[in-house]
Amino acid sequence: MNHSVGSHCAVFVRGPSMAAPRPSVRLSSNPDCSRPSNGLRSHVGRLVNCSRRYAGTLAIFMGPQLGHFNGTLLGRTSGDKFIGHTSGGEIAFTSYAWSDKQRPRICILGGGFGGLYTALRLESLVWTDDKKPQVVLVDQSDRFVFKPMLYELLSGEVDAWEVAPLFTDLLKNTNIEFIKDRVKLLDPSDHLTKEPGSTCSGGTVHLESGIIIEYDWLVLALGAEAKLDVVPGSAEYALPFSTLEDACRVDKKLKVLERERFGKDSSPIRVSIVGCGYSGVELAATISERLQNNGIVQAINVETTICPNAPSGNREAALKVLQSRNVQLFLGYFVSCIKKISDSEDSAKVIGIEEEMGSDTATCGKKFILELQPAQRGLQSQVLEADLVLWTVGSKPLLPQVDPSDYYNMIPLNGRGQAETDETLRVRGHPRIFAIGDSSALRDSSGRILPATAQVAFQQADFAGWNLWAAINDRPLLPFRFQNLGEMMTLGMSDAAITPQFHRGTHLGGSPRKIAYLFRLPTDEHRLKVGMSWLAKSAVDSVALFQTTITKVITGS
Repeated sequence: MNHSVGSHCAVFVRGPSMAAPRPSVRLSSNPDCSRPSNGLRSHVGRLVNCSRRYAGTLAIFMGPQLGHFNGTLLGRTSGDKFIGHTSGGEIAFTSYAWSDKQRPRICILGGGFGGLYTALRLESLVWTDDKKPQVVLVDQSDRFVFKPMLYELLSGEVDAWEVAPLFTDLLKNTNIEFIKDRVKLLDPSDHLTKEPGSTCSGGTVHLESGIIIEYDWLVLALGAEAKLDVVPGSAEYALPFSTLEDACRVDKKLKVLERERFGKDSSPIRVSIVGCGYSGVELAATISERLQNNGIVQAINVETTICPNAPSGNREAALKVLQSRNVQLFLGYFVSCIKKISDSEDSAKVIGIEEEMGSDTATCGKKFILELQPAQRGLQSQVLEADLVLWTVGSKPLLPQVDPSDYYNMIPLNGRGQAETDETLRVRGHPRIFAIGDSSALRDSSGRILPATAQVAFQQADFAGWNLWAAINDRPLLPFRFQNLGEMMTLGMSDAAITPQFHRGTHLGGSPRKIAYLFRLPTDEHRLKVGMSWLAKSAVDSVALFQTTITKVITGS
C-alpha cells in the first residue's frame, strides 16, 4: 500500500464508474445521527473550512480510472451521503454504517499477525452486552498470509490455501466484519479535549473506495512493504519476497527457467539474493534445494556474516546448510547497480527466450548484471550474472497519511515512519489509537526498537486486545512485555534451525517444524483443515517411499 498526500486537503470519493460496495460492507445514507458527536459531519466541515483557506478548492485523490486532480465544491444530501461537484460531474462518498448505535466501534487496519490476531483476541474475551464492541477489519488483500511458511510454497510442501486462507473463511463464525480496501487517510480526533463520560467519535478512516469509517477505537497494524528503490535498477529488475503474490511470481519465474533448461546441456540457473538476513537465508536454502545441481544461488550481504541478529546456534546451523549446497556467499559486499545485460557493455550475452507465461514472467528471458562494491577493507569489486534477482533488504511501514488540514492531530513517527507508542501500545498523544507490529516503534527495556517479527506481532496482538477490553471497561491497561519464545528458520524441506529460549540452537527436521507452525495458525478450524491435509500428504509420501523401496529390493538396484 502506497500512501501519499499531494495537497493540503483531501477528500476521497467514489466515482460513478467504480464498483459497487462489496456485500460484506454495510453502507447507509442515513446512519446513526443520535450520537453526541458525528465525526463524518465534523470532518467534512473541516474540509470546507480548509478549502476556504486554500484558494477555495479541495484537491481530490482520484482513483486510477480518473487519473488526475480536479477542483471540487461539497454539497450535502440527506443523511451522511455527500456529493463532490467536480469538472467531471457529481461523485458521492458515504460512511460505513455500524449495526448498533451504542456499542463501541473498533476499526482494525491491517490483517496480518497483528491485526487479525487482535480481532480474534477481542472475539475471545468476555464482554457485557452493552460493552461488546463491533469490530471491522480492513485489509488490501482478501487473504491472511502466514509469512513464515511462504518458503514452503517454493518447495511444493504446502498449498496456497494452507498458508493464505481467505479472511471470509477465517471470520465466518465470528462477529468480525471484513472490508477489502486500501487506507488513504486518517483523521483522528481523540487528541481533542472532551467532557468526562463523552462517547464522541475517536476519529475517521478514509478508504480508497470512498468509504469513511467513523470509529471509537483504532488499531494500526498495516505492516510494511519491501523497499526496492534503493540502488539503480533494483525497482525495475529485482523481485521482493514478502507477500503471497511475491511468492507466486517467484515460483512462476523459477518454473519458466527450469523448463527452458530442462534436458539441455546448458549453464546452470543463477539466482542472486540480495540480503542475508532471515528472509534471504531461508530463500537461499529453499531455492538451492529446489534447483539442486541445475542452479547456483548467489547470496550477497553487506555484513561479513549471515543473519547477524540471529542466535549463534541458528546462524551456525544455517551456514552449514548453505555450504553443503550450491550457494555462493558474497559477504562484506553491497550492490551498487543492477542492469540488464542488453543495457550493459557486453550486449553479445543477451539471451532471448519466448515469454510463455504472461507479464508476470516477463524478465525470465533476460539476464542481469549485479555490480558489487566492497563494504569491508581488503575486498575487491565483483560483477555477478543472474537469471533472477530477489531483494530482501529494507522495508517501509505502511502507515497512512494523517489529515494535513489539522496540524495538531499528527501521529508521532520515528525516522522509519513507525508510530511512537507508550508501553501499553497506545500511540503517544492519541489515547484511542493502538499501534502494533511494523506500525509500532515500541522499545524494549534497553531502548532498542523491538524487531518486526511474527512472534512480536502476535504477542502485541494479545496485549492490544486485552488493553482495548480494559480501556472500554475503565480498567487499568497492561504494559507490553515481550517474551522471546525462540527463533526458527526454514532451510528447505528437510532442514531447519531452531533456538528455543533455553537452548543454544539445534537442527530440526521438517515434520516437527511444521507442527510448530501448525499451532500458530489463526483459528482452530483452519488448524484442523491444514493438519488433515498435511497428514494426508504424509501418508501419500510414505506409501510412495514404501513402493520405491520394494521396487528397488525386487529389482536388486
